[in-house]
Amino acid sequence: MSFLDNLENSLKSLESREEKDGSERDRRSAEQATSRASAPWAEKLRKSDFTQRLMEHAAVAGHRLRAKIYMAWMDSTLRLEVKGRALELRPTPTGIVAVSIEPDGETKSEPVDLAGNPEELLQRWIG
Repeated sequence: MSFLDNLENSLKSLESREEKDGSERDRRSAEQATSRASAPWAEKLRKSDFTQRLMEHAAVAGHRLRAKIYMAWMDSTLRLEVKGRALELRPTPTGIVAVSIEPDGETKSEPVDLAGNPEELLQRWIG
């Protein structure tokens, strides 16, 4: 048997194991359902004026801190990061949640009102 035949047989056996494992299929379907339910909130987060103002205030705050605040979209999540701290705005089926991640791994979460003031959220995150 050649290397490619062995590789193909290994992949087939892995696929058959996954098919037999119903929990994996259930987990995937639950993730897809959550993703579909949070899609309207993800769209609102991407297109909202709140997000644009948050990015603008983050740039100004970074200048004051003399540090760059890195901003990136990861799928439907907006992540801001500075000096080992991170703030993620995550769409959920019930709305947007801001998750603050400290350098020691501690996390705090709070709901986000897209009609609110993004500067207040930044101040709570940066301190």
